[in-house]
Amino acid sequence: MWIGYIFIDLRSQSLLRRSRMKRIQISEIEDGMRELIVEGTVVEKGEPKTVQTRYGPAQLAYAIIDDGTGQIKLNLWRKQIDLVKVGARIRVENAFAKEFRGQVELNVGSNGRIVVLDKSGPST
Repeated sequence: MWIGYIFIDLRSQSLLRRSRMKRIQISEIEDGMRELIVEGTVVEKGEPKTVQTRYGPAQLAYAIIDDGTGQIKLNLWRKQIDLVKVGARIRVENAFAKEFRGQVELNVGSNGRIVVLDKSGPST
């Protein structure tokens, strides 16, 4: 006879989701890839602009990140714009790659996030 305990971890869904994510180098990224983890240094950042979305106007900017194997454009929305600085090392979790105007770009998924690993960029 087994007498034991069953533990339910309400965080397990997010842990499972994170465990399915794949760490990848920029040079390996292709259109359509999902659930990616990408680390790199921000080498360029564009000025924010206002764009129309189906939910109304929103701020959009881009950053170019480099991991030593290549560079990719990362789209930044709303609060992400202020989080990312040129020179900072970042990790993008739950990213997906999508081709836009002939170029593969990186986007943050709905349950994704950008983590600043090293803020060595210039302070503004």
